[in-house]
Amino acid sequence: MTTDGADKPHVELYTDGACSGNPGPGGWAYILRHPASGKEVERSGGASETTNNRMELTAVIEGLGAIKKPSVVDVYSDSQYLLKGLNEWMDGWIAKGWKNSAKKPVKNRELWEQLDGLRKTHELRYHWIKGHNEHPENERCDELAVIERDRFAGR
Repeated sequence: MTTDGADKPHVELYTDGACSGNPGPGGWAYILRHPASGKEVERSGGASETTNNRMELTAVIEGLGAIKKPSVVDVYSDSQYLLKGLNEWMDGWIAKGWKNSAKKPVKNRELWEQLDGLRKTHELRYHWIKGHNEHPENERCDELAVIERDRFAGR
């Protein structure tokens, strides 16, 4: 949903996911920043048996879910799957009954459905970051996600 955003707070959401094996143990992380106040929150978590794509989606779900009121959210991610899904593919999937262009069921549908609800609450703007390219927030999210992945791997 897009509005002019004039009456909504602005936040920045940086996210990343990590997985060892696909499926395997994984981690997700986000940094949520309110530029006007300078307040910043980091959160992370994981799962013992998951995929990288699920962790990328979970990071955004958790981050958006932590925002207390409808906001304009700049979403930063190194995941083309996540960003193209939100910005390009989701409306088509919904119109086709959650089928992809090959008429097969969309993978991770339950997570995409959660994101669909969250994108109706917030005005989302999407930004791709090249992964492992010294972007400070992306590197920090990667570090947190890897810590969680390793924790769930028993390392």
